[in-house]
Amino acid sequence: MNQLGALAQVSRFTNNFSVEGIKSQFQSFQNKLSTLRTPQEFFNVKNISKPQNVSELQTRIGFNLKYYSSNYALIIGLLSLYTLLTNLLLLFVIALVFFGIVGINKLEGQDLVTPFGTLKTTQLYTALICVSVPLGFLASPISTMLWLIGASAVTVFGHASLMEKPIESVFEEETV
Repeated sequence: MNQLGALAQVSRFTNNFSVEGIKSQFQSFQNKLSTLRTPQEFFNVKNISKPQNVSELQTRIGFNLKYYSSNYALIIGLLSLYTLLTNLLLLFVIALVFFGIVGINKLEGQDLVTPFGTLKTTQLYTALICVSVPLGFLASPISTMLWLIGASAVTVFGHASLMEKPIESVFEEETV
């Protein structure tokens, strides 16, 4: 039974890389983009107000996290891009590791022959680790991630707590 479960998980994982899996993910991405709210609606200053109590704050946050989820995902993506562009060493380390792994995998288990000697794939992976780990520590990824989490939380929860529900949603609730 455990082997069947493991096979099912592997099958689900590999289906994501099939043509049908990629098409379904692209359609899912398109559906998510279709729920993106316009900037006029997202930045409508007429709908900004201070919540009266904690209960109203909770309902606003709950509603707005669902209603503006695509906009919030876009904001977090833009903050992530900003983070990488302002921390070029971290961007370099990520690119080094990515292209290093891709380059080593292109060898398909064969040794790399250079004028200086032959290098095995295990040696190449070891060299990649020996270079990328110290550079990774210098790039301070933990503080970068903490900044990204903090900036995202302040932006998203600040907007979600201050924005009133759109008028259309208030009328929809009353008719139900």
